Amino acid sequence: MYLAKRILVLLLVIVASCNPPKEVSTQPEKKAVKNIIFMVGDGMGLTQVTAGLVANNFKLNLERVQYVGLSKTFSSDALVTDSASGATAFSIGEKTYNGAIGVMPDSTSRETILETAGARGLATGLAVVCTITHATPGSFYAHQPSRSMHEEIASDMIDSPLNYFVGGGRKYFAARKDSSSILPALEEKGFSFVESLEAFKSSASEKIGYFIADGEPAPVAEGRGPILSDAVEAMLPKLASDPEGFFLVVEGSQIDWGGHSNDSDYITSEMIDFDNAIGKVLDFAAKDGNTLVVITADHETGGYSLTESEDPWKFEPKFTTGHHTATMVPVYAFGAGSEDFAGIYQNTEIYHKMMKAYGWQ
Repeated sequence: MYLAKRILVLLLVIVASCNPPKEVSTQPEKKAVKNIIFMVGDGMGLTQVTAGLVANNFKLNLERVQYVGLSKTFSSDALVTDSASGATAFSIGEKTYNGAIGVMPDSTSRETILETAGARGLATGLAVVCTITHATPGSFYAHQPSRSMHEEIASDMIDSPLNYFVGGGRKYFAARKDSSSILPALEEKGFSFVESLEAFKSSASEKIGYFIADGEPAPVAEGRGPILSDAVEAMLPKLASDPEGFFLVVEGSQIDWGGHSNDSDYITSEMIDFDNAIGKVLDFAAKDGNTLVVITADHETGGYSLTESEDPWKFEPKFTTGHHTATMVPVYAFGAGSEDFAGIYQNTEIYHKMMKAYGWQ
């Protein structure tokens, strides 16, 4: 009997050792982020960032980011993408053809992340220094087969869930080719249009538009002023007041135009202006604690390089093209969920990573 008991105990010990108790994780469960601020430096390759750094006394707010990745930028029909297909990759998570605004390769519409955010009750915003109908902003609220269809892109705003915008292009809304205006239709949907950022700040409306130019805004070097960072600063408190959270797109639009012009001074002044807006965003995210900031480019423009000059602390700019290039571009991330943006991936993955961050995928 004694021997039998000893054998039973030994068997129980062996069984227990084969099935050890599961360890309880001490790591807190990862929570979905509440807010995402997506920032696009149009045409901003690594060289554009470096040139801005040098021109700004070797310091950028961008250096505060926590994680860095690389994005593969090609479109569905070309190795070299344009801003429309690049932005659509960000907005719907699919590769599409150059010129496409929020549509698939067969020109069918696909819901954008901004539209998804609005449908789920989040506040949404756009702040750009191009026309609000341009390729990048348009790809987040509109669905058109061609980026050149500015009036049609403008009309798509009527049924979009966009709450706040600052940008140029008033003529596409108020002085259209047929002499009509769609501003009354937007006002019927709740929009209030203001003539200054002070009026923007003081407005109690939940949908506010501020046109900073009739067409394209001027370059910052020609007197545009710090409208981008000021617009971000004015918009963030309104977006943050939404208890469900928000989705904001900010574009440093004219970095690209400096590349097309092969104008290094144009590039650096716009890069520094964009970086000032980045500083405002990072300050907000650091204080908030539940905001993800993603900063990237749709493509590089100009084949820009920084070569030696007679002064060892300055560079001689060189360009290989007046168009876009196929080089990968950097992705910078800060705040909640930022670790998911390290690595090398397709530009479409940025959409999926943001959707995952919200807990929607």
